[in-house]
Amino acid sequence: MIEKKIFNDTATAFKLKSDLELNRALLLFNVMGVPSLIKPGIFLTKFSLKAKLPIQPLIKNTIFDQFCAGTSKEDCKPVIKEMHQVNLSSILDYSVEGKKTEKEFDSAFRIKKDLIQFAREETEIPFAIFKPTALGSFEIWHKLSSHINLNDSEKEEWKKTKARVENLCKEAHKHGVRLYADAEESWMQDAADDLMEEMMEKYNTEKALIFNTFQCYRWDRLDYLKELHSRAKEKGFKIGAKIVRGAYMEKENKRAKKYGKKSPICENKKATDLHFNNVLAYCLDNIEDIAVFIGTHNEVSNYLALQIMEDQGITKDDPRVWFSQLYGMSDQISYNLANKNYNTAKLVPFGPVKDVVPYLLRRAEENSSVEGQTNRELNLLRREKKRRKMASEASKNDVRRQA
Repeated sequence: MIEKKIFNDTATAFKLKSDLELNRALLLFNVMGVPSLIKPGIFLTKFSLKAKLPIQPLIKNTIFDQFCAGTSKEDCKPVIKEMHQVNLSSILDYSVEGKKTEKEFDSAFRIKKDLIQFAREETEIPFAIFKPTALGSFEIWHKLSSHINLNDSEKEEWKKTKARVENLCKEAHKHGVRLYADAEESWMQDAADDLMEEMMEKYNTEKALIFNTFQCYRWDRLDYLKELHSRAKEKGFKIGAKIVRGAYMEKENKRAKKYGKKSPICENKKATDLHFNNVLAYCLDNIEDIAVFIGTHNEVSNYLALQIMEDQGITKDDPRVWFSQLYGMSDQISYNLANKNYNTAKLVPFGPVKDVVPYLLRRAEENSSVEGQTNRELNLLRREKKRRKMASEASKNDVRRQA
């Protein structure tokens, strides 16, 4: 049976954090634990940046350093190397959001292609990642998902977008690098699902290198996965499935209500947890056909995955199973799984401070809205601070006795 307390080991979880970094994390999660502070804080941050007030150094030394590893991939190298020393891998994510022009999409494509090359060269980096709307406009993905006819200029725009995605997948396949597409809002996701299935059919004939993301707070994802699995077996390709709970719940429910539609989101957290765990179990039960990337901060789901792996005889280092959490969060899961020799990676965001602010604000907002997440982080950080204090006092007492 799987040990049920491995995520309580704070000494392992925060081994790489200095006392200063521990105190900074405590401060940030204390703030995020007060939802009434988040919206005013987000407003003030956006206003200050728009007004060109000198707040970037403050952002850099607080929330940026907590959730990002640097402003460039070279900046991230020391963090990547340090984590790999304790068996924890990294996935670099150029976390710049909200770009809209062809020039910006081409720039994002070049950066993502460069990161595939970087992953090929660095053993510490097992995956590369891209966001569909970083390579083409949200409107195009939305229209295709809604089966709206494109005009001639939009058809040309889609042709370029599709070419960017395919070129990244081709590059990943050429170098044997695993690549996954992040998921986005449901009203653009169908087009992304169709394109990523096409890429998997083309490049996953021998093993899963190309992955798509399944947001399991959507109640239709298990059915979709089963249908995809049936097509994959028929056509002879492997599925790469990154499974997460999801990141746009409030926006999804608000939009469904606005248009008088049934929400695509599970009715409550309990239903979401059950759906995620069912998708997780389906992937692991079909490991010969589906490689799974388990992206969750939920300890129960991680324990479930470990138990199923043990029951199914799936080894800890099976390359078809990976665990992952975000940099700056849930270290008790990441570091302890890595310490037990499971394939584990941190998603490591980077980018210019000003450009990464939308991502950082989303992190703060999500932490404040996810039930129990911030309290769990705080309790673990406080426990580690107390443990260090007691260890320090014990050490001083030993020195006195020896004297």
